[in-house]
Amino acid sequence: MTQQFRVPLLDLKGQYDSIAEEVRAAVEEVLESQQFILGPKVESLEAAVADYCDCGYAVGVSSGSDALLIALMTAEIGPGCGVITTPFTFFSTAGAVTRVGARPFFVDIDPVTFNLDPRKVQTFIETECRFSREQGLIHRQTGALVRAIIPVHLYGQCADMDPILAVAAEYGLLTIEDAAQAIGALYPSTETGAEKHAGTMGDYGCFSFFPTKNLGGFGDAGMVTTADSQLAETLRVLRVHGSKPKYYHQLIGGNFRLDALQAAVLLVKLRYLDAWVARRRQNAFYYDSLFQGSRLSHDGLVTPPHAVWESVSSRTSSKLETVTPGISSDKLTSDGRKSTSQRHVYNQYVIRAKNRDELRLYLAEQGIGTEIYYPLPLHRQECFASLDYKQGVFPESEKAAAETLALPIYPELQSAQLEYVVEKIKAFYAARA
Repeated sequence: MTQQFRVPLLDLKGQYDSIAEEVRAAVEEVLESQQFILGPKVESLEAAVADYCDCGYAVGVSSGSDALLIALMTAEIGPGCGVITTPFTFFSTAGAVTRVGARPFFVDIDPVTFNLDPRKVQTFIETECRFSREQGLIHRQTGALVRAIIPVHLYGQCADMDPILAVAAEYGLLTIEDAAQAIGALYPSTETGAEKHAGTMGDYGCFSFFPTKNLGGFGDAGMVTTADSQLAETLRVLRVHGSKPKYYHQLIGGNFRLDALQAAVLLVKLRYLDAWVARRRQNAFYYDSLFQGSRLSHDGLVTPPHAVWESVSSRTSSKLETVTPGISSDKLTSDGRKSTSQRHVYNQYVIRAKNRDELRLYLAEQGIGTEIYYPLPLHRQECFASLDYKQGVFPESEKAAAETLALPIYPELQSAQLEYVVEKIKAFYAARA
């Protein structure tokens, strides 16, 4: 294959073209109503997301970052408190903790999933904290009361939640799931024997609808899920500056309101989410087969992502068919039920690669878009220097930051484009053999 393709990291135009008429009609409805903040469209989206995720309540907010922030505020986590989380994630995970005045305590990742390693969480608690039923979990060095764990379902795959939830229960910690990249992802709980949606296993689930997400709006938007009606009501009050009724303030909240225009767009796109995710998964499986066929992974040059919770029978390596637009989530199974086939939803398809930075430059020259999620772990960011974490303290996070590379995975990609990406990766390594 000698022809050069243009394979951008993400191309939202094709997705929009397939639903443009529906989106325009939904936006026009909002324009005619002149109801732009909260209101019926937001309520409808909240109900639809709660139903999709099979959880009690969903509260629309202004962004995924604000979803984390308002969850922490609802939990009354602030100065003097600590939160356990991962250093290998987008900034807002730890940024929200710091913004409420609490301290993030970083724990290293599992090298296979890139998610918070529950064994290392247990080790952190046993070696750096003391626990009593009266006081709770206290970090010995700082004296902070450790109140919560924020696992991140990175790249679209759930963290290992059973042991995380077990640790949380043992030490009286809240669990706030950062599911910004993982709407639709499932985790097969061995404790309950049921598949649980990302964002529904802890006390709070926080979602982002940033345009690049699998379910993306036309701007910033987010959602918080919970099974507790009282927590949901507190979230609703805090998102409008803590007022209820209007102009009477029980709490100090913020402006975390969701725009009706975003809700209208997301309501349209939610109907297509399962079909888009199914296509992302097909793309991922085809990438996997191409890498295996090329011996890149056998030779240790490229390590494709591992879908830990994936059943072998649900995977396919066949060539891809053309995307069929307009397939809603209730039409993906023969009996009309919602699809529950998703495990890893591949918000990103992230490989480990030798000579990653050189490979990325080469692929850019070949017209292939890539991204590094994330080039510098949070414990090495300048703004967290006061936390006094040293280079090398979280080796898996630092190794992932140096080796990982996201390849194009969006639903509208065609087989020839995926083949071109892998062919060029092969060519890069062949030239250096």
